[in-house]
Amino acid sequence: GRKHYGPGGAYSKLAGRDATRAFASGDFTPAGLVDNVAGLSPPELLSIHSWLSFYSDNYDPVGKLVGRFFDENGAPTEALREVEAAIEEALKLQAESEQKKQQFPPCNSEWSSAKGTRFWCSRESGGVPRAWAGVPRKLYRPGSQGSRCVCVRSTGPPWGQPDSSQHSDRGDLDNPHLEQYEGCHPLAGQCIL
Repeated sequence: GRKHYGPGGAYSKLAGRDATRAFASGDFTPAGLVDNVAGLSPPELLSIHSWLSFYSDNYDPVGKLVGRFFDENGAPTEALREVEAAIEEALKLQAESEQKKQQFPPCNSEWSSAKGTRFWCSRESGGVPRAWAGVPRKLYRPGSQGSRCVCVRSTGPPWGQPDSSQHSDRGDLDNPHLEQYEGCHPLAGQCIL
């Protein structure tokens, strides 16, 4: 990579330094080209994870940069273990978010001055393909203001409880974080407000 990373190359600012924060934040100025990743958000940590995977899959390592993450013997430092733990936590949050999106996928919605707002559910609303369409409901997240429209299964056992003999055949309609749209039939596939 001498033509890219050598003097005058497009990536010469990256040579011989740890630019982890820049890859996460997109700030490739001198202020961003640092190895300190403290305070990065879970999505930014996931960006670091993605870049690490990219480089691991496409490049052969030629050494380790002595500094915050590797000591003079090339051994991982406590700082690296802390970042790896933070990335693992971000991956868990991402998995939980994906699972919630499977349980409560976003509604389709549209607005017009003539008709108002329409929410509806389909088998692919919110970009989440599934075997059921569901009914629109407001979902409130504990500790946050406002709600968002989600599609909710209205038949079968509640999410994550496969044994329907222990539960009613109402899907997730009884989830305490859900609220029906006022003026809509409880099992309507769409609501116009």
